[in-house]
Amino acid sequence: MQADLPTLKRFFAQAPFMADLGAEPHEVHEGFIASELMLQPRHFRHAAQVHAGVMVALADHSMGAAAQTMAAEGYTIITAELSIRLRRAAAGERLQCEARVLKPGRLVSFTEADVWCLQGDRRVHVMRAAATMALVADERLK
Repeated sequence: MQADLPTLKRFFAQAPFMADLGAEPHEVHEGFIASELMLQPRHFRHAAQVHAGVMVALADHSMGAAAQTMAAEGYTIITAELSIRLRRAAAGERLQCEARVLKPGRLVSFTEADVWCLQGDRRVHVMRAAATMALVADERLK
């Protein structure tokens, strides 16, 4: 996949769950994606914090997209292992995620992401994630 913003916007829009969440990329370089999600009432738990599943989904998809920018043509990235560390509760206006490839490979790539919650000028680091991404030949997914 090309590492340009129009391509990444299509990549996010083609994932129904990400489109439903409202996640969008806003910066891309080979092996790096920055994405954002404007928080809506549906993203919150009953106790007024962002549901951890929302943050995990944003990080996972962003890490996968970062890995996809480095994948060989004809291969699709699929999450093989995912680890998260919730640092604190998130409550604010939007989430920002920065995902990067730590080590690309032919069969697996290692990625990492940080998620921040923003409220006005305040930016709070709320989660760190790491994932092993498998590269699967497109013909095996049909």
